[in-house]
Amino acid sequence: MRVVEIQNGLLLEDVQHFDARNIFECGQCFRWKKEADDSYTGVAYGKVLNVKSDYDHGTVVLNNTTREDFEEIWYSYFDLGRDYGSIKEALAQDEILKSAIEYGRGIRILNQEPWELLISFIISANNNIPRISKSIDALSQMFGEAIKYSGKLYYSFPAVNKLGQAELKQIDMCGTGYRCKYLYQTSRMINSGEIDLEAISKLRTEEAKKELLRLSGVGPKVADCILLFSMQKHDTYPIDVWVKRVTEHFYIHRDVSMMQIQEFAKERFGKLAGFAQQYLFYFAREQKIK
Repeated sequence: MRVVEIQNGLLLEDVQHFDARNIFECGQCFRWKKEADDSYTGVAYGKVLNVKSDYDHGTVVLNNTTREDFEEIWYSYFDLGRDYGSIKEALAQDEILKSAIEYGRGIRILNQEPWELLISFIISANNNIPRISKSIDALSQMFGEAIKYSGKLYYSFPAVNKLGQAELKQIDMCGTGYRCKYLYQTSRMINSGEIDLEAISKLRTEEAKKELLRLSGVGPKVADCILLFSMQKHDTYPIDVWVKRVTEHFYIHRDVSMMQIQEFAKERFGKLAGFAQQYLFYFAREQKIK
């Protein structure tokens, strides 16, 4: 990969396995918005970034950033040090996954902030993406810091101490519904140090999951999403309605429990279960598999 400095940003050349639409629309993040030119603008790690990719030509344009920020934030955020070619080759031995990979060929699993992922996926429970994004934006506007980019105001995700000291009624104003009390309780647990997300990230997957399940509003699926999308636990297999549906439809051929699906994924995909999950989830949702 070659990094070229351009006006107000960077051009990445010879980038493989990177498609902005696949990455930002595969269910792992909620703060990236599609623009009229098919680029995506989002906020992460307190920075506003605009991303436009050309998969066939192997180029990615990052606007509103510097080489320093690329090296310190975006290289890791976009998982650019990982060989997705080898992952796809290994998973494509499975004929079903081969089709899913071809469809979501440019998916990369983002390395996001555990705190932001925790709050975002509590909000995501039994919710749809437009409402999830709206609630996260409202929380950020109320408790985050304003950032100006391209004539618009964006907001950083709330710091732990800001949300951890917020009143219940303030959080409720952000449209989080019944999840408001979960956000309130969990934010206080993190802010007080009762739960240490950094320490959890260093635990083995099963131990880390047990710790996350102590948090208010965190069930097995939310915990697995936090582990996969922010703690690099790639042996996890988050199960929502789409993943359950596609796993049963293509592999198990009958209605089974979440636990049985987890066991199946562990045996079938092993350490690559998280990557398999993303390809299958994106394929199932986009193709509306019944």
